[in-house]
Amino acid sequence: MQKLLTWTLESIREEDSSFSWLEEYRYEWTPLVKSAVSKIRDGYSVLIITDDENRWFAKYIMSKINHKDLNRPFLPIFPLETIFPNLKTLNSVVDFELLGDMLDISYKEGYYIWYIGKSDHTYAKFSYKNDDNFLWVLDDEIPNSFRFRSHDPLLDIKLLQLFKLFNKTIDIALFNSKDFD
Repeated sequence: MQKLLTWTLESIREEDSSFSWLEEYRYEWTPLVKSAVSKIRDGYSVLIITDDENRWFAKYIMSKINHKDLNRPFLPIFPLETIFPNLKTLNSVVDFELLGDMLDISYKEGYYIWYIGKSDHTYAKFSYKNDDNFLWVLDDEIPNSFRFRSHDPLLDIKLLQLFKLFNKTIDIALFNSKDFD
C-alpha cells in the first residue's frame, strides 16, 4: 500500500493548491480507495446511493465514470435507485433485509454500496451493515468511512476533487498495477 500512498500524494500535489486539503487525509483515504478499487478490479459491482441533498453528485458520478473518452472498460457502477425504483418506499429493517437478499442473489460475483450522505439517513444505516461498503459520510465519524462536514463551504468542490482522485485510482489499478499493489 506504500506505493499507492506515494502515488496518491503525488497526484494530489499535481493538482492546484485547492486540492491540498486532501494531503492530510490521505492516510484515511488510501486504504478505503484501495479496497473499493480492488473490488472493482475483482469483478464486484458498485451500487451508489445518496441522501437527498447529494443526489446531484450521484448523477455527476454516473455521467463521468463510464465516459467513452476515458479509454478504459466500462465499469459495473450503477445507481441503486435505478436498479430498485422502490428504494424510497423502504423504511423498516425487514424491508432493507429483503433488499439485501435481492442484491445478494443478483450480484453473485459480489457488490458493494457506495454511500454518499449524512450519517443518520435511512440509506446510511443500510450501508453500515457491511464493512466492505465505500462510505463518504457527512457529519459523523463512522469506522471505515471518509468523513466530510456538511457545513463546509467547499464541500461540493471537495466531493468533485475526491471523485477525480478515485477515477484516477481506478486507472492505475487497471493499467499500472505496480503503483497500485
